[in-house]
Amino acid sequence: MTEIESKVVAIRNSAESVFTALSDFRNFNGMVNMVPDGQLTDWQADENTCHFKVKGFDIGLKFVDKEPHKTLKLTGDGKIPFEFLFWIQLKEVAPYDVRMKLTLHADLNMMMKMMLKGKLQGGIDQMADQIAKAFSR
Repeated sequence: MTEIESKVVAIRNSAESVFTALSDFRNFNGMVNMVPDGQLTDWQADENTCHFKVKGFDIGLKFVDKEPHKTLKLTGDGKIPFEFLFWIQLKEVAPYDVRMKLTLHADLNMMMKMMLKGKLQGGIDQMADQIAKAFSR
């Protein structure tokens, strides 16, 4: 398994608020339109699963574990090109001061690892920054 960790980001909010928002895929319904150039289409979500298309590829995600206010674990749901586990870890270090780290465990063959590791690292860091920005007060 290839492990890719984001940088640790600070969020000026409570762990409870961040966890509550991130732990229900329906909370992302309004953000779908923010993806540029209509790259993400056919969004469908319930509390624990979501399905969508990105550049014609069908993608599904589902929560496999939720530890309130601390950890969310997701994996693929349906046809995916490789197996993965994605963690969102939250640690409240003081009131309205949360640290978050994203971790991707992916079953990549050597060729995919060489082609994708840098892009995945950049994407996971950017995702961490965007989540921190969205939830900071």
